[in-house]
Amino acid sequence: MSLYLEHFGLNEAPFRITPHTDFFFDGADRGTTLEALLYAALHEEGIVKVVGEVGSGKTMLCRVLMERLPSHVETVYLANPSFSRDEILLAVAEELKIDVSRDRVTGALHALQTRLIESHAAGRRTLILIDEAHAMPEEALEQVRLLSNLETSRHKLLQIVLFGQPELDAVLAMSSMRQLKDRITHSFRMRPLAPQEVAPYLTFRMRAAGYRGPDIFDADSVARIARASGGLTRRINILADKALLAAFSEGAHGVTAKQAQAAIADSEFAGQARPVRPVAAIGLAALAGAAIAGAAAYWALRPVPTPVAPPPPPALTPAPQAPAPAAPPRAQATVPAAPDAASAAPLLSKDQLARLESFRPEGHALLAGRLSASREKLRSAPDAHYTLELYVTDNSDPARLERFLARARDLVPLESVFLVPLPAGGHYRIWALYGDFPTREAAAQAARRLPPKYQRSFPLEPRSFAELRHAF
Repeated sequence: MSLYLEHFGLNEAPFRITPHTDFFFDGADRGTTLEALLYAALHEEGIVKVVGEVGSGKTMLCRVLMERLPSHVETVYLANPSFSRDEILLAVAEELKIDVSRDRVTGALHALQTRLIESHAAGRRTLILIDEAHAMPEEALEQVRLLSNLETSRHKLLQIVLFGQPELDAVLAMSSMRQLKDRITHSFRMRPLAPQEVAPYLTFRMRAAGYRGPDIFDADSVARIARASGGLTRRINILADKALLAAFSEGAHGVTAKQAQAAIADSEFAGQARPVRPVAAIGLAALAGAAIAGAAAYWALRPVPTPVAPPPPPALTPAPQAPAPAAPPRAQATVPAAPDAASAAPLLSKDQLARLESFRPEGHALLAGRLSASREKLRSAPDAHYTLELYVTDNSDPARLERFLARARDLVPLESVFLVPLPAGGHYRIWALYGDFPTREAAAQAARRLPPKYQRSFPLEPRSFAELRHAF
C-alpha cells in the first residue's frame, strides 16, 4: 500500500469505506443537511429522522454531526439495532454514566429523568443518535417514543435522531407506530450523488488524502463509475479504489475508462446499479440554510429521491369519501386534450402496455381510474412534454395508493395525478406524477403554484414523457 500511496502522491488511502470525518463531502446537499441537523439538535424538540439507502453516507453524517456539536451537548450513540425495550434504556443510562446497578430497569427511567433535569438546569443538552433504526424491534422503537416524552413543564429533556434505511419509513407507516411517527418533527433524506456530482466527489477525496496534481479520473472513467455505482458513495469508493489500483499496476498516473471498467467487472454489485437522475433545482436547501442562520422557521430538507433509492410517500390519512367542498383556486395543471386513440400512433409498445396493465387495483375505485388515465396519458402525451414527479416508491399496496389519492383530491385536481406501476424484480415500483406540461419551464412554474404541503413533501422534479416511457 505504501507504494500505491507514493505512486499517486497520497498521504493516506482516499477511498476507504470506513467513515472518516476528514473525508466528509459537503456537496449533494450533505453540508446543508448537516447544518440543519446541528440546528435541530440545538434548538428543536422532538424526534428527527434521517433516511438513506445502504452506502449513501448516513453513518458518516452521524459521525460528523457528533464531532461538530458544541461541548455543552452530551451525545449517546447507539449502533446496535437489536436492543430490546429494556436494553435500550439501560444502554442510554450506561452511556450517560448513570448508576442503575441496584434498581436496573425499574429505576432506570426515573434515574435518567433526574439526570436529564440536572443537565437541563446546568444549560446542557442531551442528544441520542440511533443508527440502523430500521432494524430495531417495535418494542425498542416504542421505548424511544417513551424517552422522547421526558420533559420539564416547558421543554423536552432529550433530542433523538434516528438514522435508517428506507425500510424505516415502512416501519413507521404501521398503525402500531403512529404515536412514534407523530413525534417526528423533521425528516431528511440522503440521496445518491447525481452523475455530475461524482467528479467533484472524487476530486475532493483525492485532495483530502493529500493529492495535489491534475484530476486523475478522466470524464469517461467518471461516467462509468457514476453509472455502475448508482451514485451511492460506498460503491463509488470501492470502484475508485479498484480503478486506482488498476492504474498503479499498469504504471499509469491517471484513470481511464479501461481501468474503471476493470474495477466494475471486479465488483460484486456490477450490473445492479440503476441510473441516477440529475439534481433538482428546487431551492429547499437554501430555505433551510436561511432558517438555520436566522434561527427562524425551519423547513425539513428532502433532497431529491431517485429511481435508485425510491422513497415511500408520506403517510396520508384517508380523506372522507364524500365529495370535497369548494376550495380556493388551486394550482391547475395544463392538461392538453389527448389525441383520438384511433388516429394517433401509440407511443407505447404492446409489451409496455401489458406491463402497465398487469398491476391490479384490487377493487379500489380511485386507483383503478387513475391507472387507466395514466396508461392513456403515456400512450398519447408527446415525448417533449413534461410532468412533475411527486415520488417513487417500492410500496405498491393498492390500499395505500387509494388513501393517497383520496387525500390528493382535496389538494389538487385528481385528474392531473398519474400513477405509473413499473415491474421491478417480482414487485412493482410506483411512480406518482402530476400534470402534463408543454415545456420544462411550464412544469417548474406549475410546481411553484402547488399547495405548500406538496412543495415541502415532494421533489416536484420535471420529467419528460420520453424519459418515462424509456424507463420501462
